[in-house]
Amino acid sequence: MRNYPVITDRKIRLALVGCGRISANHFGAMEQHADRVEIVDVCDVEPMALDKAVKRTAAKGHSSLTEMLKTSTADMVVLATPSGLHPQQSVEIAESGRHVMTEKPMATRWHDGLRMVKACDEAGVRMFVVKQNRRNATLQLLKRAVEQKRFGRIYMVNINVFWTRPQEYYDSAKWRGTWEYDGGAFMNQASHYVDLLDWLIGPIESIQAYTATLERDIQVEDSGVLSIRWRSGALGSMNVTMLTYPKNLEGSITILGEKGTVRIGGVAVNEIQHWEFAEKLPEDEKISAANYETTSVYGFGHPLYYDNVIKVMRGEAEPETDGREGLKSLETLIAAYLAARDGKRIALPLDY
Repeated sequence: MRNYPVITDRKIRLALVGCGRISANHFGAMEQHADRVEIVDVCDVEPMALDKAVKRTAAKGHSSLTEMLKTSTADMVVLATPSGLHPQQSVEIAESGRHVMTEKPMATRWHDGLRMVKACDEAGVRMFVVKQNRRNATLQLLKRAVEQKRFGRIYMVNINVFWTRPQEYYDSAKWRGTWEYDGGAFMNQASHYVDLLDWLIGPIESIQAYTATLERDIQVEDSGVLSIRWRSGALGSMNVTMLTYPKNLEGSITILGEKGTVRIGGVAVNEIQHWEFAEKLPEDEKISAANYETTSVYGFGHPLYYDNVIKVMRGEAEPETDGREGLKSLETLIAAYLAARDGKRIALPLDY
């Protein structure tokens, strides 16, 4: 294991690149942890977005990542830019000697994801991939139940992401709905749910898929279905659409096992709707407390995610989602797209 320098005698200095839609979640998380981090730089090519970010954070504003890196005192740079830009930006940040935190998906191509991890390894810096939904109280309880083997043998898993994204959403920026910079419903909107396939259930053996662009005027899919076989023998499916009428309906996971049945639903896996195991445990009393109301499908996990990253940087914890962990969901996504494109079963792991 590599020994990374730790920061314990001062606040960790952060810079953020990409001051659009998701940046507010990052700024909010940074503000919650203001006793341990400070925002020193923000960067965006769009003047209005940059001006808004500068006003909120009082950080120094930049219109170019390259120029920012020349003068920044940041220990780590957070990427909230279009997904297709993450690889080159990550490499540039790593080569400047700074740690990288990137939003999901870490890249839109498999070889780009590998390149990002390699660049950080070679530069001796850390890479973090944002997977804030793992920190949801509902999913933490489910993860614990799987680890305790309460289900016995898991037979079947189903994930539904029935949301809506109107044409105006895709039209709001030129990069949205493109293969190179965005990816489709699976890679962008549902990528946190794709992450659950491996994180909760384990290594995937193979995938089959159909994708379709049924309504939106975009390059990528607005709907799709996956069929999954895990190495454990479990079978599963994932159904995704961004065409739900008239608004977001459901983000759910159902696990059926030998000794347990669980369904977590709501708009964004925020309600435990069924929780039944052969063996009762005291923590089952906490189930109703884990449910929460949400107006945002992003969930409330960013501050909890940042807490882990900060502890890692201070030498107090191991990373929950580093670059290699991020590659797992990217590998699943790429396999799904290959399966849909070529009309065949794709086995994992992909060729390294």
